[in-house]
Amino acid sequence: MKALIHEAVSGIKGLRIKEVESKKLGNKEVRIKVKIVGLNHRDLATINGRDKTSKPLIIGSDGAGIISEIGSEVTLFNVGDEVIVNPSIGWLNNTPAPPDNFQIIGNPTHGTFSEEFIINENFVALKPSYLTWEEAGVLSLGALTAYRALFTKGEVNGQQTILIPGIGGGVATNLLQFSKAVGAKVYVTSRSKEKLNKAEKLGADKGINSENDWEKELNSEKVDVVIESVGAATFNQSLKQLKKGGKLVLFGSSTGDIVDLNLREFFYGQYTMLGTTMGSREEYLEMLKFIEGHSIKPIVDTIYDFEDYEAAFDRLETAKQMGKIGIRVSK
Repeated sequence: MKALIHEAVSGIKGLRIKEVESKKLGNKEVRIKVKIVGLNHRDLATINGRDKTSKPLIIGSDGAGIISEIGSEVTLFNVGDEVIVNPSIGWLNNTPAPPDNFQIIGNPTHGTFSEEFIINENFVALKPSYLTWEEAGVLSLGALTAYRALFTKGEVNGQQTILIPGIGGGVATNLLQFSKAVGAKVYVTSRSKEKLNKAEKLGADKGINSENDWEKELNSEKVDVVIESVGAATFNQSLKQLKKGGKLVLFGSSTGDIVDLNLREFFYGQYTMLGTTMGSREEYLEMLKFIEGHSIKPIVDTIYDFEDYEAAFDRLETAKQMGKIGIRVSK
């Protein structure tokens, strides 16, 4: 089978489509003929953090396809089922933090960017019938991350105001869609006027140029919850926009991991900061039920052919996308 493998050189230049040997199924495993896979910033961070000393790795966390073979003791699926992959491995029940054996598909284990993918049946779900293959293939990682951040950690409801810095990527657009689905007021930020306009068309109540003074743009209005993933570039602005007693939920740090924090302002403000990443199988199934109940479809930016993976990664790296980027592995 063909697979997109990273080896030898850091970054996009280390990616190659190569023939690899198919493996045998183990107990409770299914083989999926992959149709569409989705790109995530995690994939970019993975390939940028590897070099010639790293072993060859099939990257990718998102994917959807058709089950072509089932192993012994499989009870949840049949050959021919249309499915999506849950990339959050080893985390079954909703707990405050994942267990020690928790992993995310695509690093350090082989990922979904191949013509076939083998996975334990506990981390597969039937594809929602109303989603296209393109929508299903890019859904999982971003939607699961957004669901846990909003509802498990942030406890967001329709009476609140939410701030989402850095609108544009898959998780951020999911956050916007999910928040609006429950009736919350949502503000977003971006340096791109085009992205802000698109966000407002998706339901955002206000778009803020992230290079401006946010407090001035919001007329000193404070918010109940900030879902922060940009990191050092926006962290203190995000904290400044919180109401006293508000929550800041953090799941990423794309502009840097280290921030200066005024502790006295923090505890006088009675703020709560919550870290999160991915989610459990229980939350994944809840998320699927939630999006079906609200007829939510992930925003798909562009779908590339398998051979055009370099263009796909370049679009992700230059942050040109609004929503998710996908790759068509097979028809």
